[in-house]
Amino acid sequence: MPSNRPSKKTAASSPANGHDLPGQVVLVLQGGGALGAYQVGVYEALHEAGIEPDWVIGTSIGAINAALIAGNPCEQRLQRLNAFWGHVEQQSRLAGPLDWLGMGNLLANMTTVMRGIPAFFEPNLGALRGTQAPLGVDQAAYYSTEPLRRTLRELVDFGQLQQGGMRLTVGAVNVCSGHMRYFDTRQETVGLEHIMASGALPPAFPAVRIDGEAYWDGGLYSNTPIEAVLDDNPRRDALIFAVNVWHQTAPQPESIWQVMGRQKDIQYASRADSHIARQKQIHRLRHVIREMHRLMPAGRQQEATDLAAWGCGTTMHVAHLVAPRIEGEDHTKDIDFTSAGVHARRSAGLVDARRMIERAPWRAPVDPIEGVIEHSLDSPQPA
Repeated sequence: MPSNRPSKKTAASSPANGHDLPGQVVLVLQGGGALGAYQVGVYEALHEAGIEPDWVIGTSIGAINAALIAGNPCEQRLQRLNAFWGHVEQQSRLAGPLDWLGMGNLLANMTTVMRGIPAFFEPNLGALRGTQAPLGVDQAAYYSTEPLRRTLRELVDFGQLQQGGMRLTVGAVNVCSGHMRYFDTRQETVGLEHIMASGALPPAFPAVRIDGEAYWDGGLYSNTPIEAVLDDNPRRDALIFAVNVWHQTAPQPESIWQVMGRQKDIQYASRADSHIARQKQIHRLRHVIREMHRLMPAGRQQEATDLAAWGCGTTMHVAHLVAPRIEGEDHTKDIDFTSAGVHARRSAGLVDARRMIERAPWRAPVDPIEGVIEHSLDSPQPA
């Protein structure tokens, strides 16, 4: 007896500079401070392959990288990313006794903590009044981000964002309500304040006001903004490059130093795997509803119009890239803006993204009942 289940199909494709791509290209960037250098390498690989995102989504440093990409014409994007990271990159640490203690980056990172980064943030003199001083949410922070404001004004063409080209979405959390909000150029004007708000991680950085409301870094609520595309409406076939810089899994830590690093990874990985697993279930259910409606007798389909509205046939491929650990990193890795750290992470992003593009696992046949298909560099390569 023949099965009513649909047969397997090949992913729908749309050519882009010689690549068969299964729908719109979406680049999703986590927050993670200096770890965002990995994202630059990923974009560089996409750019050199002629794959430009249709939509870029980011939180915190991911929002900054996203704005540098979406807020510039194609031929200037990599140049502006290079300029930003050249501004924030610090001189590499010197070898010394701290290397022998396994804390080689400590001196450079402590310098960042004490002095800030000239193009990014600087100590807030108001903080010297003490942690109990009523400075107001706009000033209650250890640092001022006015240097970042000046840097972004120089490197991002905010008029470009409003021209209807590449879509940009950035996440921030409302200080008072605790609700996550995604600011999206498809729905509203997104400007400098929105990017600043997405990167306003307390208590280091002060809140940023948008329409009178105070916002903090979206990473406090969800540092993995992939739900913004998976929950988008209307839904479209998509190839999503989900670029994560924190590790959801790791070996058991054995020291307080290692515990501090593992705690931060767990906090900011933001349950990326569970987000995707939940979306797989939801999209599979939508596909099942679509098939149930299709298999109903013609006379009953009209009666089930409302039911059919819950179904869909879109397929979303998630190309999952995770920044590798580099030698000597610890729980301060997100403020490791040393030349060595930035270059190592960027190089890793370039290599990983090139491998993913070369493998192009989204070209393999997919079961049409599945709405979300995840690909990683660890997955078996399709035959």
